[in-house]
Amino acid sequence: MTVNGFDIDGVIHLGDGACGIHPGPGDVIITGRSFEEAPETLAFLRKNGIHNPVFFNQCHYEDKSRTGSGFHKAETIKLLWRAGLCIEYFFEDDEVQKAEIERNLGEVKDTWRMPTEVIHVNNPHVKKENRRHLEDLDG
Repeated sequence: MTVNGFDIDGVIHLGDGACGIHPGPGDVIITGRSFEEAPETLAFLRKNGIHNPVFFNQCHYEDKSRTGSGFHKAETIKLLWRAGLCIEYFFEDDEVQKAEIERNLGEVKDTWRMPTEVIHVNNPHVKKENRRHLEDLDG
């Protein structure tokens, strides 16, 4: 089965509660956000009618890095591929994470024939540093 994958910050979440690109039915969300950020993340997504599966980074909030988030996304894409779910396009706004995803997937792309293409969403308005979005918990 072929679907698309989406980052959250800078792609779906544009900051200050604004929603950007909506994933389609069956698509997946792979975020660099820590599992500790699940409450505010899911609140934001649900408020915006988005109910797609979300794969959170399994590191603690304070341990996140942009490179580590890119690695998490690439490993999740590989995991999904092995489970029979092919991510055709992955939408990412962070150049550091995009490069890490491509580097990590490039190591196995020829062997597995993984067709994932990372699409850069040029969004200079969303800051790239670690930031909680607790305002999304407000009703």
